[in-house]
Amino acid sequence: MGSIEEERLLLEEGNIENKSSGLYTGDGSVDISGKPVLKQNTGNWRACPFILGTECCERLAYYGIATNLVSYLTHKLHEGNVSAARNVTTWQGTCYLTPLIGAVLADAYWGRYWTIAAFSTIYFIGMCTLTLSASIPALKPAECVGVLCPSATPAQYAVFFFGLYLIALGTGGIKPCVSSFGADQFDDTDSNERVKKGSFFNWFYFSINLGALISSSLIVWIQDNAGWGLGFGIPALFMGFAIASFFSGTSLYRFQRPGGSPITRMCQVLVASFRKWNLEVPNDSTLLYETQDKASAIEGSRKIEHSDELRCLDKAAVVSDAEIKSGDFSNPWILCTVTQVEELKILIRMFPIWATGIVFSAVYAQMSTLFVEQGMVMDTSIGSFTIPPASLSSFDVISVIFWVPIYDKIIVPIARKFTGKERGFSELQRMGIGLFLSALCMSAAAVVEINRLRLARELELVDQNVSVPISIFWQIPQYFLLGAAEVCTFIGQLEFFYDQSPDAMRSLCSALSLLTTALGNYLSSFILTVVTYFTTAGGKTGWIPDNLNKGHLDYFFWLLAGLSIFNMLLYVVCAKKYKQKKAG
Repeated sequence: MGSIEEERLLLEEGNIENKSSGLYTGDGSVDISGKPVLKQNTGNWRACPFILGTECCERLAYYGIATNLVSYLTHKLHEGNVSAARNVTTWQGTCYLTPLIGAVLADAYWGRYWTIAAFSTIYFIGMCTLTLSASIPALKPAECVGVLCPSATPAQYAVFFFGLYLIALGTGGIKPCVSSFGADQFDDTDSNERVKKGSFFNWFYFSINLGALISSSLIVWIQDNAGWGLGFGIPALFMGFAIASFFSGTSLYRFQRPGGSPITRMCQVLVASFRKWNLEVPNDSTLLYETQDKASAIEGSRKIEHSDELRCLDKAAVVSDAEIKSGDFSNPWILCTVTQVEELKILIRMFPIWATGIVFSAVYAQMSTLFVEQGMVMDTSIGSFTIPPASLSSFDVISVIFWVPIYDKIIVPIARKFTGKERGFSELQRMGIGLFLSALCMSAAAVVEINRLRLARELELVDQNVSVPISIFWQIPQYFLLGAAEVCTFIGQLEFFYDQSPDAMRSLCSALSLLTTALGNYLSSFILTVVTYFTTAGGKTGWIPDNLNKGHLDYFFWLLAGLSIFNMLLYVVCAKKYKQKKAG
């Protein structure tokens, strides 16, 4: 017992490595009590079912709200098409913006586990509030009488959107942390576990879409046929299951210690480099300041090797004559370590890759807005059964569920033989394929709309706000292509931002990857607003009127297809110039 306890102490001090002991992880992970963890008893795939179960139930809850939200806004709160689409994309954008809050809390103070726990509670309260707003008669507007549809009162709007944005806040602590927390269960210093981590991201996204499949089919049907109170209540119940699943695996988890505020560290580098602007950066990078210990000065982070880009930031790590004389190297606002400087360099290098994800997310946003509105004016019947337009998104989910195991079990082993890469394709190659598929998706949507409008003209339905007798199943190709694009781009982003991020900034970098989705939704709202403004000028009908038979939704889809092609070409240029992180 004594030798094991001594070994633990030595591990905590960084004086021996995992390779020499073989008992403990080598990436600095600890158990919930803060003690180094035994490899054989914790983490790896034995801990992942609880995390994957949490994600599956939480995503079922989220998509149980998001998938059919545009229908609730138009049919129950009586909003117009443009207003409803704008509200949905703005809310979804906020859901991907709040992770910045959760990420900073996780990386700096609470750690990923406690951040998930706290924000899950807020999420659950929001789900319950939304359920009440759809269940209690006084909290929802009256039904339409003929063509007269009373608007929701300010109080009704307030309760509904309060619950909706509590959910958005709750996602802020879950989205950036769950995938990173799952990846934390695999030791980066162990080559076998590192390969398994790549597979984890595939199955993590599989779990997301398993929950989404249930939402886009069963939950949407319940909302449209059994009532919105029950339709929102079931997702709230599953959010409760998500919380229970997460806490159930506590004894098996590996935890990474929070390393202090990443924002503060970045500011310190900028301030220190500015204060030493007149100093020369030595050609020999070993003369730059770094701790002599094997461990980094940043809690929970390994050292990062020096890179030659952005040498102006290296000034923050230049040791001045005054510091040499005084022997005081303790003020990070004057002198930073090489690892701290490299953290900021990594974020700057990732920025162009990050930015190209925004247009892809704008394309993805159409699935829950204009794809649904397009489906509303198509033939949704199969015999006596009516298909809710929002449930067509299940084909996107089916596409993901189909492609994840194919990619993981067939494509990766084949690609590995040709590329020699552990994961078959690099993360950058994988994301590029997804960007190309997103352009094909918008082109397919435009072709469907061209044919729908042609049929509306032939049947003289242009002036009638009615469905056109063209099967909604013609939307399947656009959903299927979008699903394939997701498997490449979104999973590639998960891997890229986890692997390339500094150890003590992984939640923040996951949040930054999610921020592309937020900005994509805001970009979609912005494009909608601009297109509506210019196409309705002078009293014109516009591209996206309430009666889509009189509009040109196909033009909007072609616009996004063109943006996607341009974005992909820009991405290729950025990806070729990107330099990988080198951990010390």
